[in-house]
Amino acid sequence: MMNNDWYKVTDPKDIITPALLVYPDRIEKNIGTMIAMAGGTSNLRPHIKTHKTAEIIKLQLKHGIQKFKCATIAEAELLGKCGAENILLAMQPVGPNIDRFFSLIAEYPNSTFSTIVDDRQIIEQIAETAQGKGIQVSLWLDINNGMNRTGIQPNAQAVELYKNLYKNPNLLAAGLHVYDGHIHNKDLSEREEKCNKDFEAVLDLKKSLEELDIPVPCIVVGGSPTFPIHLKREGVETSPGTTLLWDAGYAASYKDMDFIPAAVLLTRVISKPKSNLVCFDLGHKHLASEMTFPRVLLLEGEECTQIGQSEEHLVVQCPNDDKFKVGDVAYAFPVHICPTVAKYKEVLTIVDGNQTGSWKVAARNLIINI
Repeated sequence: MMNNDWYKVTDPKDIITPALLVYPDRIEKNIGTMIAMAGGTSNLRPHIKTHKTAEIIKLQLKHGIQKFKCATIAEAELLGKCGAENILLAMQPVGPNIDRFFSLIAEYPNSTFSTIVDDRQIIEQIAETAQGKGIQVSLWLDINNGMNRTGIQPNAQAVELYKNLYKNPNLLAAGLHVYDGHIHNKDLSEREEKCNKDFEAVLDLKKSLEELDIPVPCIVVGGSPTFPIHLKREGVETSPGTTLLWDAGYAASYKDMDFIPAAVLLTRVISKPKSNLVCFDLGHKHLASEMTFPRVLLLEGEECTQIGQSEEHLVVQCPNDDKFKVGDVAYAFPVHICPTVAKYKEVLTIVDGNQTGSWKVAARNLIINI
């Protein structure tokens, strides 16, 4: 990545910065890598929360991927509009989102929608609504195997909850959903050991249910870091998301995966307030800033140190500021791409150094139509 200029735009003078650039050919390469690692598309259920973009969904559809995972009703609607066959809303619907979920089912009858649950009251609400509409709804029991963010622990209570779900005539028990985002060991062997250890309780839960003659048709499991580990299992669907665009954080941490950067920020120098200080127009509003510095990898300023960021500004300290002049463009690889994409209404497509168009980040907001 650092030894060539694949990311450069031939003539960037008319591009308003900061801008998020995407490279369709590299996205397709990442899709191909993802499919090759999984040995096909049958056990793939990629997450769209990273890109939220119809054109990237359609690229995956072109390559035979038909099962998807998403985090919001808007993302689920975008998948329905794109014609995806099987859509999992991986966020337990509460409040008005329950009715919105049923509106999706009615609006896009050619797509199969399901969602995750971990609460008895929500299960009952969904079942009652399904009964009133004369339909069955597919639900996955969300399992907490160490992330401690959502889900029910894989214990006797989980057995009872899944049993009730399975026996309800208005519901279809699709299986278990497990997100292990707490596992981020850089060393693959350590990551695999941790992943397998934490997954044991999930397998024990599955076994307990099957001993009661309650089938667990599938387990949707993992994200990008644990993708190469879970794809070895039988009876699971893996849910990588960041793999499509990749970012500097994952590239540095997970060298065992061969995904390539497919999204880069274009920024400009707006000031040089002091000797060896350079300020770019890349503030909180345009770059994910929830982590410590560095928040981007400057592709031609590796020796610079990021020292400050505010709403519109990113200040870096460089040993030789002559490298950057006020008005110069620079290219930056985000450390965390997912929340960075959500800051942009559109991304600009770059092919062979030329801007060929733009793609709307269509599910950036919470509502499209429904």
